[in-house]
Amino acid sequence: MKAEEMAGHERKERADAARNRSAILEATRALLTEHGAEALTMDRVAAAAGVGKGTIFHRFGSRAGLLYALVAEPAETLMAQISDGPPPLGPGAPAAERLVAFFDAMTLMMADNVELMAAYRGAPMDPHPRTAEFHGTWDRHITTLLHEVRPDLDAAVVGRLLLSTVGSELASAMVRAGQTDALRASVRAVVESVLRQR
Repeated sequence: MKAEEMAGHERKERADAARNRSAILEATRALLTEHGAEALTMDRVAAAAGVGKGTIFHRFGSRAGLLYALVAEPAETLMAQISDGPPPLGPGAPAAERLVAFFDAMTLMMADNVELMAAYRGAPMDPHPRTAEFHGTWDRHITTLLHEVRPDLDAAVVGRLLLSTVGSELASAMVRAGQTDALRASVRAVVESVLRQR
């Protein structure tokens, strides 16, 4: 095979691999949304994505690898938004506004991925390889902003307590019951009450 033919073949393989990866991730999201975490199997994902089960294992290594990829995407998006996005979520807004915007974005991220997180937590697998990175980012962001608004508080502890409400069983139950708007309003009220100077 000539060099230019080989290059064309490699480009086609890369394009096919990217297409398959996208199809697999989209199929997994759809299955989680429609049928919940309990219904997620590799056979179902393969059928929904129109690929062989071997393709999924080749691309992601395991069911855990597939879940890792899905979990990382929204976290990476939120990390980019708080570091480089427009205010109030990104830089340029007062600390209190940024903190309220962050918790709203975090609540929406949890709500949009409630079944994914249930599948992730229920799977017998190690924590995501980037768990420390993601959690460290949220902790630093919350602590920095909270300390600016309420230097009288232990910002690290209060920040973690606030964040724990978003990942709670109550929050997941509210999302599954169609009460996402009520959850967002309640989280906002809690955050705003903490931010209020005494």
